[in-house]
Amino acid sequence: MGAGPGTPELAAAVANAGGLGSMPAAYLPPDDIRRTIRRFRELSKKPLNVNLFAGGHHDRIDVDPAPMLRLMERVHKTLGIDPPLTPTPAPDQFAQSLEVVLEMKPEIFSFTFGVPDRGTLDRLRTLGILTFGTATTLREARILADGGVDAIVAQGAEAGGHRGTFEGSFEDALVPTLELTEQIARSVSVPVIAAGGIMDGRDIKAALDRGAVAVQMGTAFLACPEAGTPEGEKRELLNAKRDTTVLTRAFSGRVARVLHNEFIDLVDEKNILPFPIQASLTRPMRAASAASGETRFLPMLVGTGMARTRAMPAAELVATLVAEMRSVQDEP
Repeated sequence: MGAGPGTPELAAAVANAGGLGSMPAAYLPPDDIRRTIRRFRELSKKPLNVNLFAGGHHDRIDVDPAPMLRLMERVHKTLGIDPPLTPTPAPDQFAQSLEVVLEMKPEIFSFTFGVPDRGTLDRLRTLGILTFGTATTLREARILADGGVDAIVAQGAEAGGHRGTFEGSFEDALVPTLELTEQIARSVSVPVIAAGGIMDGRDIKAALDRGAVAVQMGTAFLACPEAGTPEGEKRELLNAKRDTTVLTRAFSGRVARVLHNEFIDLVDEKNILPFPIQASLTRPMRAASAASGETRFLPMLVGTGMARTRAMPAAELVATLVAEMRSVQDEP
């Protein structure tokens, strides 16, 4: 839920209601990560999870950027913003961001797109910070378990946002959430957290029945007032009658599940720049779209359960989810 929706206010509201508040930090400069964690601590004394990308970074452009720039020029003109600039590859800031995590000591550190080295995991463990790694296949789960993580997030095919695949192709890693959860729970001794398409108490109960010890939910909280979700995206979610998500690299250079829109149709797959260079190129477009309520060019990273999104305060939603789950448990 990076680049907007995930806020310290949302994380704190979830935490104070009895859930685990999570903060996306991969897109934040190190100083902003520090400020964000401090803001959470002002709002809640409960445990906090901070998430970073632990891989998948490209520091060079391996395709001709001209076709993509020409497309972006047309989009920028439509939005009334300055012409795009050729993106400059930037170094991976994972190491610097990790130092802030180690300094601020959140109770949990989660990661996706790869696995930090054993030394990094040992440093976190020494400070008493639990580690959660993301797996999209059983093979990845075993790699994470061998690396010594404390829990594995099983990211099913239904999940919104970027695919966490780091071994093999993403096409081979589109395993349904419940199936993936059961595969991993049966094969490794590490606790499993189910993620993807989980929107209500019945979904939670189904994941627990398949071996999960907890669930991770994102799309379900996008319409909460504490979330930084652009108003245009909230409107699209709350008006949705069915799943209209697709998998695309158009916005960031990395495969993500998003709501289908005009920009995806405009982009030729072969012209997309690698992650995160494509993300840098599209950032002004995304910012302008979010500010104006325009959704034709906005990356709306949501899961397949999008049509069941509910608008209510985060604490109320947590209570509702728990009540729904208990109601299902009590069914004959």
